[in-house]
Amino acid sequence: MAWQDAPRHFASVPSLSGARRCGRSWSDASRERANTCALSRSAWHSTCSGCIGVTTHSIRHDHKQQSTRALRHELKRRLLRARAITDRLFARIRPSAFYERPVAERHRLIFYLGHLETFDWNLLCHRLAGLPSHSREFERLFAFGIDPALGDEPNESRDSWPTLHVVRLWNALLRQQVNRVIDELPFVGWLDRGWALQACIEHRLMHAETLCYLLHRLPFSAKKLGLAPTRIATPEPSNDWIVIPSGEATLGAPKAAGRFVWDNECDEHRHWVPKFRMQRYPVTNGAFLNFVEAGGYQERSFWGPADWAWRERAGIEHPSFWERSTTGWQWRAMFTRVPLPLAWPVYVSHAEANAYACFLQKRLPSEAEWHRAAFGISNPSQVHACDPGPVDAYPESQSAYGAHGLVGNGWNWTSSVFAPFPNFAPQAFYPGYSANFFDGRHFVLKGGSPCTDGSLMRRSFRNWFQPHYPYVYATFRCAEGT
Repeated sequence: MAWQDAPRHFASVPSLSGARRCGRSWSDASRERANTCALSRSAWHSTCSGCIGVTTHSIRHDHKQQSTRALRHELKRRLLRARAITDRLFARIRPSAFYERPVAERHRLIFYLGHLETFDWNLLCHRLAGLPSHSREFERLFAFGIDPALGDEPNESRDSWPTLHVVRLWNALLRQQVNRVIDELPFVGWLDRGWALQACIEHRLMHAETLCYLLHRLPFSAKKLGLAPTRIATPEPSNDWIVIPSGEATLGAPKAAGRFVWDNECDEHRHWVPKFRMQRYPVTNGAFLNFVEAGGYQERSFWGPADWAWRERAGIEHPSFWERSTTGWQWRAMFTRVPLPLAWPVYVSHAEANAYACFLQKRLPSEAEWHRAAFGISNPSQVHACDPGPVDAYPESQSAYGAHGLVGNGWNWTSSVFAPFPNFAPQAFYPGYSANFFDGRHFVLKGGSPCTDGSLMRRSFRNWFQPHYPYVYATFRCAEGT
Protein backbone atom coordinates (compact mmCIF):
# COMPACT_ATOMS: atom_id res chain seq x y z
CA MET A 1 0.00 0.00 0.00
CA ALA A 2 1.46 3.36 -1.00
CA TRP A 3 1.38 6.06 1.64
CA GLN A 4 -0.76 8.27 -0.57
CA ASP A 5 -3.35 5.49 -0.81
CA ALA A 6 -3.70 5.23 2.94
CA PRO A 7 -6.66 7.61 3.43
CA ARG A 8 -8.82 5.65 0.99
CA HIS A 9 -7.70 2.39 2.58
CA PHE A 10 -8.57 3.48 6.11
CA ALA A 11 -11.93 4.89 5.05
CA SER A 12 -12.93 1.54 3.58
CA VAL A 13 -12.34 -0.39 6.79
CA PRO A 14 -15.54 -1.82 8.33
CA SER A 15 -16.72 0.04 11.41
CA LEU A 16 -16.55 -1.36 14.90
CA SER A 17 -20.26 -2.07 14.92
CA GLY A 18 -19.79 -4.18 11.80
CA ALA A 19 -17.54 -6.51 13.74
CA ARG A 20 -20.25 -7.50 16.21
CA ARG A 21 -21.71 -10.94 16.26
CA CYS A 22 -24.88 -12.02 18.04
CA GLY A 23 -25.59 -15.14 20.01
CA ARG A 24 -23.28 -15.03 23.04
CA SER A 25 -23.26 -12.80 26.09
CA TRP A 26 -20.33 -11.06 27.72
CA SER A 27 -20.84 -13.24 30.79
CA ASP A 28 -20.51 -16.38 28.68
CA ALA A 29 -17.35 -15.05 27.10
CA SER A 30 -15.83 -14.02 30.40
CA ARG A 31 -16.36 -17.46 31.91
CA GLU A 32 -14.91 -19.17 28.89
CA ARG A 33 -11.98 -16.85 28.23
CA ALA A 34 -11.10 -15.38 31.63
CA ASN A 35 -7.66 -16.95 31.55
CA THR A 36 -6.86 -16.40 27.87
CA CYS A 37 -5.30 -13.52 26.02
CA ALA A 38 -8.34 -12.27 24.10
CA LEU A 39 -12.08 -12.42 23.74
CA SER A 40 -13.63 -13.89 20.63
CA ARG A 41 -15.09 -11.45 18.13
CA SER A 42 -18.32 -13.45 18.41
CA ALA A 43 -18.81 -11.95 21.86
CA TRP A 44 -19.33 -8.40 20.64
CA HIS A 45 -23.08 -8.53 21.28
CA SER A 46 -23.93 -8.13 24.96
CA THR A 47 -27.06 -9.64 26.49
CA CYS A 48 -27.78 -9.28 30.17
CA SER A 49 -29.06 -12.51 31.69
CA GLY A 50 -29.72 -10.75 35.01
CA CYS A 51 -30.83 -12.33 38.27
CA ILE A 52 -34.44 -12.58 39.35
CA GLY A 53 -35.13 -11.85 43.00
CA VAL A 54 -32.97 -10.23 45.64
CA THR A 55 -30.39 -12.84 46.56
CA THR A 56 -26.88 -12.67 47.97
CA HIS A 57 -25.60 -13.50 44.51
CA SER A 58 -27.57 -10.67 42.90
CA ILE A 59 -26.37 -8.17 45.50
CA ARG A 60 -22.80 -9.21 44.88
CA HIS A 61 -23.40 -9.10 41.13
CA ASP A 62 -24.85 -5.57 41.36
CA HIS A 63 -22.01 -4.43 43.59
CA LYS A 64 -19.44 -5.81 41.16
CA GLN A 65 -21.18 -4.11 38.24
CA GLN A 66 -21.19 -0.81 40.11
CA SER A 67 -17.51 -1.21 40.97
CA THR A 68 -16.68 -2.02 37.35
CA ARG A 69 -18.63 1.01 36.11
CA ALA A 70 -16.80 3.24 38.59
CA LEU A 71 -13.43 1.78 37.56
CA ARG A 72 -14.24 2.12 33.87
CA HIS A 73 -15.24 5.76 34.41
CA GLU A 74 -12.06 6.52 36.37
CA LEU A 75 -9.78 4.86 33.82
CA LYS A 76 -11.48 6.69 30.95
CA ARG A 77 -10.89 9.94 32.84
CA ARG A 78 -7.22 9.07 33.31
CA LEU A 79 -6.83 8.10 29.65
CA LEU A 80 -8.37 11.38 28.50
CA ARG A 81 -5.97 13.24 30.78
CA ALA A 82 -2.98 11.29 29.44
CA ARG A 83 -4.09 11.95 25.85
CA ALA A 84 -4.41 15.65 26.61
CA ILE A 85 -0.82 15.70 27.89
CA THR A 86 0.63 14.06 24.78
CA ASP A 87 -1.66 16.04 22.44
CA ARG A 88 -0.31 19.28 23.94
CA LEU A 89 3.26 18.09 23.45
CA PHE A 90 2.66 17.16 19.81
CA ALA A 91 0.99 20.55 19.28
CA ARG A 92 4.29 22.22 20.18
CA ILE A 93 6.07 20.59 17.24
CA ARG A 94 5.98 22.57 14.01
CA PRO A 95 4.70 20.38 11.13
CA SER A 96 8.01 20.27 9.25
CA ALA A 97 9.84 19.11 12.40
CA PHE A 98 7.91 15.84 12.75
CA TYR A 99 10.43 14.23 10.42
CA GLU A 100 13.42 15.31 12.50
CA ARG A 101 15.39 12.84 14.60
CA PRO A 102 16.53 14.91 17.62
CA VAL A 103 18.30 11.91 19.20
CA ALA A 104 20.27 9.60 16.91
CA GLU A 105 19.31 6.49 18.92
CA ARG A 106 15.58 7.06 18.58
CA HIS A 107 12.94 7.17 15.84
CA ARG A 108 11.91 10.31 14.04
CA LEU A 109 9.20 12.26 15.85
CA ILE A 110 6.54 11.13 13.38
CA PHE A 111 6.88 7.62 14.83
CA TYR A 112 5.76 8.75 18.27
CA LEU A 113 2.72 10.51 16.83
CA GLY A 114 1.52 7.20 15.39
CA HIS A 115 2.90 4.92 18.08
CA LEU A 116 0.72 5.92 21.03
CA GLU A 117 -2.60 5.29 19.28
CA THR A 118 -1.26 2.16 17.56
CA PHE A 119 -0.09 0.69 20.86
CA ASP A 120 -3.53 1.23 22.41
CA TRP A 121 -5.30 -0.22 19.39
CA ASN A 122 -3.02 -3.24 19.05
CA LEU A 123 -3.52 -4.20 22.69
CA LEU A 124 -7.15 -3.28 23.37
CA CYS A 125 -8.85 -3.61 19.99
CA HIS A 126 -6.84 -6.22 18.14
CA ARG A 127 -5.45 -8.55 20.80
CA LEU A 128 -8.20 -8.23 23.42
CA ALA A 129 -11.35 -7.49 21.42
CA GLY A 130 -10.24 -9.44 18.36
CA LEU A 131 -10.98 -6.72 15.82
CA PRO A 132 -9.51 -7.29 12.36
CA SER A 133 -6.42 -5.45 11.19
CA HIS A 134 -6.74 -2.12 9.39
CA SER A 135 -3.22 -2.04 7.99
CA ARG A 136 -0.65 -4.58 9.10
CA GLU A 137 1.99 -2.35 7.57
CA PHE A 138 1.05 0.58 9.81
CA GLU A 139 0.49 -1.65 12.83
CA ARG A 140 4.05 -2.95 12.47
CA LEU A 141 5.55 0.43 11.56
CA PHE A 142 4.26 2.12 14.70
CA ALA A 143 4.39 -0.90 17.02
CA PHE A 144 7.66 -0.55 18.92
CA GLY A 145 10.32 1.97 19.82
CA ILE A 146 14.02 1.25 19.50
CA ASP A 147 16.98 1.13 21.89
CA PRO A 148 20.00 0.32 19.70
CA ALA A 149 23.52 -0.33 20.85
CA LEU A 150 26.18 2.22 19.99
CA GLY A 151 26.88 2.07 16.26
CA ASP A 152 23.51 0.54 15.37
CA GLU A 153 21.55 3.78 15.14
CA PRO A 154 18.72 3.89 12.56
CA ASN A 155 19.46 5.56 9.23
CA GLU A 156 16.23 5.32 7.23
CA SER A 157 15.22 8.37 5.19
CA ARG A 158 12.36 10.66 6.10
CA ASP A 159 10.58 9.46 2.93
CA SER A 160 10.23 6.06 4.58
CA TRP A 161 7.49 7.49 6.78
CA PRO A 162 3.89 8.38 5.88
CA THR A 163 2.77 11.97 5.63
CA LEU A 164 1.63 13.88 8.68
CA HIS A 165 -1.89 14.04 7.26
CA VAL A 166 -2.05 10.26 6.85
CA VAL A 167 -0.80 9.61 10.37
CA ARG A 168 -3.40 11.95 11.80
CA LEU A 169 -6.14 10.15 9.86
CA TRP A 170 -4.79 6.86 11.17
CA ASN A 171 -4.79 8.16 14.73
CA ALA A 172 -8.36 9.45 14.50
CA LEU A 173 -9.60 6.05 13.31
CA LEU A 174 -7.78 4.13 16.04
CA ARG A 175 -8.71 6.49 18.84
CA GLN A 176 -12.40 6.25 17.88
CA GLN A 177 -12.31 2.47 18.01
CA VAL A 178 -10.35 2.37 21.26
CA ASN A 179 -13.03 4.57 22.82
CA ARG A 180 -15.74 2.14 21.72
CA VAL A 181 -13.85 -0.87 23.05
CA ILE A 182 -13.30 0.76 26.43
CA ASP A 183 -17.02 1.44 26.68
CA GLU A 184 -18.10 -2.08 25.71
CA LEU A 185 -15.43 -4.64 26.52
CA PRO A 186 -15.97 -6.49 29.83
CA PHE A 187 -13.33 -6.17 32.51
CA VAL A 188 -12.23 -9.79 32.48
CA GLY A 189 -9.02 -11.57 31.54
CA TRP A 190 -6.34 -9.02 30.73
CA LEU A 191 -8.86 -6.28 31.51
CA ASP A 192 -9.60 -7.59 35.00
CA ARG A 193 -9.25 -4.52 37.25
CA GLY A 194 -8.65 -2.57 34.04
CA TRP A 195 -5.10 -3.96 33.90
CA ALA A 196 -4.42 -3.68 30.16
CA LEU A 197 -6.06 -0.25 29.99
CA GLN A 198 -3.90 0.93 32.88
CA ALA A 199 -0.86 -0.31 30.95
CA CYS A 200 -1.94 1.84 27.99
CA ILE A 201 -2.30 4.90 30.24
CA GLU A 202 1.10 4.50 31.89
CA HIS A 203 2.75 3.66 28.57
CA ARG A 204 1.45 6.96 27.19
CA LEU A 205 2.61 8.91 30.24
CA MET A 206 6.08 7.40 29.96
CA HIS A 207 6.22 8.48 26.34
CA ALA A 208 5.14 11.96 27.37
CA GLU A 209 8.47 12.22 29.17
CA THR A 210 10.26 10.70 26.18
CA LEU A 211 8.68 13.39 24.02
CA CYS A 212 9.86 16.06 26.46
CA TYR A 213 13.51 15.11 26.23
CA LEU A 214 13.27 14.66 22.45
CA LEU A 215 11.67 18.10 22.10
CA HIS A 216 14.42 19.43 24.35
CA ARG A 217 16.87 18.54 21.55
CA LEU A 218 14.91 20.25 18.77
CA PRO A 219 16.07 23.65 17.53
CA PHE A 220 14.04 26.38 19.19
CA SER A 221 12.68 27.36 15.76
CA ALA A 222 11.18 23.87 15.31
CA LYS A 223 8.80 24.13 18.27
CA LYS A 224 6.32 26.58 19.68
CA LEU A 225 8.07 28.24 22.57
CA GLY A 226 6.90 28.40 26.16
CA LEU A 227 8.02 29.86 29.45
CA ALA A 228 11.69 30.32 30.29
CA PRO A 229 12.94 28.69 33.50
CA THR A 230 13.23 30.62 36.75
CA ARG A 231 15.43 30.37 39.89
CA ILE A 232 18.55 30.33 37.74
CA ALA A 233 20.82 32.31 40.06
CA THR A 234 19.88 30.51 43.30
CA PRO A 235 22.94 30.01 45.54
CA GLU A 236 24.39 26.50 45.45
CA PRO A 237 23.94 24.66 48.79
CA SER A 238 26.72 22.83 50.56
CA ASN A 239 26.39 19.15 49.70
CA ASP A 240 27.32 17.53 52.99
CA TRP A 241 27.31 13.79 53.65
CA ILE A 242 24.59 12.05 55.63
CA VAL A 243 24.76 8.66 57.34
CA ILE A 244 22.16 6.07 56.39
CA PRO A 245 22.00 3.45 59.16
CA SER A 246 22.02 -0.24 58.35
CA GLY A 247 18.66 -1.89 57.99
CA GLU A 248 16.20 -3.51 55.60
CA ALA A 249 15.07 -1.88 52.39
CA THR A 250 11.81 -2.96 50.81
CA LEU A 251 12.06 -3.24 47.04
CA GLY A 252 9.29 -3.95 44.58
CA ALA A 253 5.56 -4.37 44.96
CA PRO A 254 3.50 -7.40 45.99
CA LYS A 255 1.86 -9.21 43.09
CA ALA A 256 -1.45 -9.50 44.89
CA ALA A 257 -1.70 -5.88 46.00
CA GLY A 258 -4.63 -5.18 43.67
CA ARG A 259 -3.14 -2.10 42.01
CA PHE A 260 -1.43 -1.89 38.65
CA VAL A 261 2.34 -2.33 38.54
CA TRP A 262 4.68 -3.45 35.78
CA ASP A 263 6.16 -6.93 35.84
CA ASN A 264 9.68 -5.77 36.77
CA GLU A 265 8.28 -4.23 39.99
CA CYS A 266 7.32 -7.66 41.31
CA ASP A 267 7.76 -9.38 43.62
CA GLU A 268 8.16 -7.34 46.78
CA HIS A 269 11.17 -8.42 48.79
CA ARG A 270 13.48 -7.13 51.49
CA HIS A 271 17.16 -6.49 51.17
CA TRP A 272 19.60 -5.92 54.03
CA VAL A 273 21.61 -2.74 53.50
CA PRO A 274 24.77 -2.12 55.56
CA LYS A 275 25.40 1.34 56.96
CA PHE A 276 26.67 3.80 54.34
CA ARG A 277 27.12 7.50 53.63
CA MET A 278 25.48 9.44 50.83
CA GLN A 279 25.48 13.02 49.61
CA ARG A 280 22.50 14.97 50.93
CA TYR A 281 21.69 16.47 47.51
CA PRO A 282 22.16 15.36 43.93
CA VAL A 283 25.39 16.54 42.34
CA THR A 284 24.85 20.07 41.07
CA ASN A 285 25.97 21.73 37.86
CA GLY A 286 28.33 23.77 40.00
CA ALA A 287 29.99 20.72 41.54
CA PHE A 288 30.21 18.96 38.19
CA LEU A 289 31.82 22.08 36.71
CA ASN A 290 34.79 21.40 39.00
CA PHE A 291 35.14 17.97 37.38
CA VAL A 292 34.97 19.45 33.88
CA GLU A 293 37.50 22.19 34.65
CA ALA A 294 39.84 19.70 36.35
CA GLY A 295 40.06 17.78 33.06
CA GLY A 296 37.77 14.94 34.14
CA TYR A 297 36.67 14.25 30.57
CA GLN A 298 40.30 13.87 29.48
CA GLU A 299 41.49 11.67 32.35
CA ARG A 300 41.13 8.06 31.23
CA SER A 301 41.58 6.62 34.74
CA PHE A 302 38.15 7.94 35.77
CA TRP A 303 36.36 6.02 33.02
CA GLY A 304 35.70 2.33 32.45
CA PRO A 305 37.03 0.94 29.12
CA ALA A 306 33.63 0.92 27.38
CA ASP A 307 32.74 4.35 28.79
CA TRP A 308 36.03 5.83 27.60
CA ALA A 309 35.55 4.34 24.12
CA TRP A 310 32.09 5.89 23.97
CA ARG A 311 33.39 9.26 25.17
CA GLU A 312 36.12 9.30 22.52
CA ARG A 313 33.94 8.08 19.68
CA ALA A 314 31.14 10.54 20.40
CA GLY A 315 33.48 13.40 21.28
CA ILE A 316 31.86 13.92 24.69
CA GLU A 317 33.52 16.82 26.52
CA HIS A 318 30.76 18.01 28.87
CA PRO A 319 27.14 17.24 29.86
CA SER A 320 24.77 17.25 26.90
CA PHE A 321 22.54 19.91 28.49
CA TRP A 322 25.49 22.33 28.65
CA GLU A 323 26.69 24.59 25.84
CA ARG A 324 29.75 26.78 25.60
CA SER A 325 29.33 30.45 24.74
CA THR A 326 31.51 33.53 24.58
CA THR A 327 30.21 34.49 28.03
CA GLY A 328 30.68 31.11 29.68
CA TRP A 329 28.70 27.92 30.16
CA GLN A 330 24.99 27.90 29.38
CA TRP A 331 22.18 25.46 30.09
CA ARG A 332 20.06 24.48 27.13
CA ALA A 333 16.56 24.71 28.59
CA MET A 334 13.47 23.55 26.74
CA PHE A 335 12.69 26.92 25.19
CA THR A 336 15.80 29.07 25.62
CA ARG A 337 19.40 29.18 26.81
CA VAL A 338 20.23 30.48 30.26
CA PRO A 339 23.48 30.97 32.21
CA LEU A 340 24.45 27.65 33.78
CA PRO A 341 22.32 27.30 36.95
CA LEU A 342 24.90 26.13 39.46
CA ALA A 343 22.33 24.99 42.05
CA TRP A 344 20.40 22.76 39.66
CA PRO A 345 21.06 19.00 39.48
CA VAL A 346 23.44 18.04 36.71
CA TYR A 347 21.84 15.79 34.06
CA VAL A 348 24.31 13.25 32.69
CA SER A 349 24.66 9.68 31.46
CA HIS A 350 25.53 6.77 33.74
CA ALA A 351 29.05 6.75 32.31
CA GLU A 352 29.57 10.43 33.21
CA ALA A 353 28.10 9.92 36.67
CA ASN A 354 30.48 7.01 37.27
CA ALA A 355 33.47 9.04 36.10
CA TYR A 356 32.60 11.86 38.51
CA ALA A 357 32.24 9.37 41.37
CA CYS A 358 35.69 7.98 40.56
CA PHE A 359 37.02 11.55 40.48
CA LEU A 360 35.88 11.88 44.13
CA GLN A 361 37.03 8.31 44.89
CA LYS A 362 33.40 7.42 45.68
CA ARG A 363 30.77 5.31 43.92
CA LEU A 364 27.11 5.39 42.89
CA PRO A 365 24.54 3.98 45.33
CA SER A 366 22.84 0.70 44.57
CA GLU A 367 19.11 0.40 43.99
CA ALA A 368 18.70 -1.06 47.49
CA GLU A 369 20.70 1.81 49.00
CA TRP A 370 18.52 4.33 47.18
CA HIS A 371 15.45 2.67 48.73
CA ARG A 372 17.04 2.71 52.16
CA ALA A 373 17.92 6.40 51.85
CA ALA A 374 14.42 7.24 50.58
CA PHE A 375 12.72 5.82 53.68
CA GLY A 376 10.14 8.21 55.08
CA ILE A 377 9.38 10.25 51.94
CA SER A 378 5.67 10.98 52.17
CA ASN A 379 5.34 13.96 49.84
CA PRO A 380 7.40 13.49 46.66
CA SER A 381 8.04 16.76 44.86
CA GLN A 382 6.24 17.11 41.54
CA VAL A 383 7.85 19.98 39.70
CA HIS A 384 5.58 19.85 36.61
CA ALA A 385 8.02 21.83 34.49
CA CYS A 386 10.23 21.36 31.47
CA ASP A 387 13.37 22.15 33.46
CA PRO A 388 14.53 21.32 37.00
CA GLY A 389 14.85 23.54 40.03
CA PRO A 390 17.57 24.02 42.65
CA VAL A 391 18.49 20.83 44.50
CA ASP A 392 17.31 22.27 47.85
CA ALA A 393 14.06 23.75 46.53
CA TYR A 394 11.78 20.98 47.81
CA PRO A 395 12.52 20.39 51.51
CA GLU A 396 9.07 18.87 52.02
CA SER A 397 10.15 15.82 50.02
CA GLN A 398 13.27 14.95 52.02
CA SER A 399 13.60 11.49 53.49
CA ALA A 400 13.69 10.53 57.16
CA TYR A 401 17.50 10.58 56.95
CA GLY A 402 17.67 14.04 55.40
CA ALA A 403 18.27 13.11 51.74
CA HIS A 404 16.83 15.65 49.28
CA GLY A 405 15.94 15.28 45.62
CA LEU A 406 15.45 11.54 45.57
CA VAL A 407 12.12 11.97 43.77
CA GLY A 408 10.89 14.55 41.28
CA ASN A 409 13.82 16.80 40.32
CA GLY A 410 15.63 14.29 38.15
CA TRP A 411 15.90 10.51 37.91
CA ASN A 412 18.63 9.11 40.16
CA TRP A 413 21.18 6.80 38.55
CA THR A 414 22.12 3.72 40.56
CA SER A 415 24.95 1.23 40.22
CA SER A 416 22.47 -1.65 39.83
CA VAL A 417 22.12 -3.44 36.53
CA PHE A 418 18.46 -3.77 35.50
CA ALA A 419 17.55 -7.35 36.35
CA PRO A 420 14.46 -9.31 37.43
CA PHE A 421 13.39 -9.48 41.05
CA PRO A 422 12.75 -12.87 42.70
CA ASN A 423 9.69 -14.66 41.30
CA PHE A 424 9.62 -12.42 38.22
CA ALA A 425 6.99 -13.39 35.66
CA PRO A 426 6.45 -11.41 32.42
CA GLN A 427 3.07 -9.80 31.92
CA ALA A 428 1.05 -11.89 29.51
CA PHE A 429 -0.18 -8.93 27.48
CA TYR A 430 3.28 -7.30 27.18
CA PRO A 431 5.89 -10.03 27.80
CA GLY A 432 8.80 -8.08 26.37
CA TYR A 433 8.28 -4.87 28.33
CA SER A 434 11.00 -5.73 30.86
CA ALA A 435 12.45 -9.08 29.82
CA ASN A 436 13.87 -7.71 26.56
CA PHE A 437 16.10 -5.40 28.61
CA PHE A 438 17.49 -7.91 31.11
CA ASP A 439 20.65 -7.94 29.03
CA GLY A 440 23.24 -6.57 31.43
CA ARG A 441 23.46 -3.36 29.37
CA HIS A 442 20.90 -1.24 31.24
CA PHE A 443 21.08 0.40 34.65
CA VAL A 444 18.27 1.18 37.09
CA LEU A 445 17.13 4.73 37.74
CA LYS A 446 14.83 5.66 40.60
CA GLY A 447 12.72 8.65 41.57
CA GLY A 448 11.44 10.79 38.73
CA SER A 449 12.06 14.03 36.86
CA PRO A 450 10.17 17.33 36.46
CA CYS A 451 8.49 15.74 33.42
CA THR A 452 7.53 12.46 35.13
CA ASP A 453 3.84 11.97 35.82
CA GLY A 454 2.96 11.62 39.49
CA SER A 455 1.46 8.16 38.95
CA LEU A 456 4.92 6.90 37.97
CA MET A 457 6.59 8.24 41.11
CA ARG A 458 5.50 5.29 43.21
CA ARG A 459 8.13 3.68 45.40
CA SER A 460 8.34 0.46 43.37
CA PHE A 461 8.62 2.00 39.88
CA ARG A 462 11.88 1.26 38.07
CA ASN A 463 13.27 3.10 35.07
CA TRP A 464 16.28 1.89 33.07
CA PHE A 465 18.62 3.12 30.34
CA GLN A 466 21.89 2.21 28.71
CA PRO A 467 24.96 3.83 30.32
CA HIS A 468 25.84 5.92 27.25
CA TYR A 469 22.51 7.67 26.84
CA PRO A 470 22.92 11.31 28.02
CA TYR A 471 19.56 12.75 26.95
CA VAL A 472 17.25 11.84 29.83
CA TYR A 473 16.55 13.99 32.86
CA ALA A 474 18.87 11.92 35.04
CA THR A 475 21.09 13.08 37.86
CA PHE A 476 22.99 11.22 40.59
CA ARG A 477 24.68 11.47 43.93
CA CYS A 478 27.72 9.71 45.34
CA ALA A 479 27.90 7.15 48.14
CA GLU A 480 30.52 5.31 50.13
CA GLY A 481 30.72 2.65 52.83
CA THR A 482 31.50 3.47 56.44
